[in-house]
Amino acid sequence: MKAWRLTDTGGIGSYVLDDIDEPEPGPGEVRVKLNTVGLNHLDIWVSKGLPAPHSLPHIGGADGAGIVDAVGDQVTGIDVGDEVVIDPSTSCGACDYCRRGDIVYCSDFRIIGEHMPGTFTEKAAIPAVNAVPKPASLDWDVAGSFGLASVTALRALEKARLEPGETVLVVGVGGGVSAAAMSFAKALGAAAVYVTSRSREKLDWALSRGADAAFDSTSEYGKAVRSLGGADVVFDNVGAATMRQSMAAAKPGGRIVIVGATSGPKMELTIPYLFFRQLELIGSSMGNHTQFARALDLIRLGEASSPVSRVFSFEELPEALTFLDSGDQLGKVAVTHRGAA
Repeated sequence: MKAWRLTDTGGIGSYVLDDIDEPEPGPGEVRVKLNTVGLNHLDIWVSKGLPAPHSLPHIGGADGAGIVDAVGDQVTGIDVGDEVVIDPSTSCGACDYCRRGDIVYCSDFRIIGEHMPGTFTEKAAIPAVNAVPKPASLDWDVAGSFGLASVTALRALEKARLEPGETVLVVGVGGGVSAAAMSFAKALGAAAVYVTSRSREKLDWALSRGADAAFDSTSEYGKAVRSLGGADVVFDNVGAATMRQSMAAAKPGGRIVIVGATSGPKMELTIPYLFFRQLELIGSSMGNHTQFARALDLIRLGEASSPVSRVFSFEELPEALTFLDSGDQLGKVAVTHRGAA
């Protein structure tokens, strides 16, 4: 079978299309013949060694949806022919954190496609717990691409304790995680959702999808948001370049949840501003199995959405990653095996 594998960490060009043996599912695993695979910026970072794969060659890809075509020993409730969506979060399943559902704190927490072989292939063997029934009504492209971004956004909003009737600011709208945050904030009952972007096209796109106001990320948007009453929750996946304005946009006592650092890993923080205004800084990443199921259900019911910007063929994976890296997407980017030989 075919698989895109990283041969080194020189960037997107390091993905090479190889012929490899089909994986055999071990105990507690199933094998999924993939229909659609979603792309994430994680796939680009891993290709650059940020973080480096545990070993090379490495199969990337965290998201996907397809049909189970083999079942390992000790698996119940899943049969060959079942349509499934892949939950990308894995853990030991036995520690105290795992037993109470807090898998993100497990010392063996792993992400499919980062720490273990992923979905940039025709067939993938995954833990059975990560194979979630695909709703029959859900489009394959959405099913195969919503996972990592949507569960990250939902967990972050829940960690920020978003309550119905509150106001949310989503910084840097347009990518998969920020687009999901805008949609899930509405689904969770936010009274107003504001967005920022450097792109007028992305701001207009967000307004057309329900954003209540939109601001240029390079402007003093903190003051503009405060003129509207401020934000109870600020969702920021940019970091250093936007944090000063994000803090300025928050109401006194507001919560700023940080899910990424696309503008760099370090920033300066004005400490008195933080404590005089009683602000909270909250870190969040990925999500647990219950949150994944909740995100899937909200999308199934149409209460939240995960728009797909563009779908490439599986053979065009490098082109798809280059498009994602350009920042021109409006939502998710995916590749598909449909029509492949």
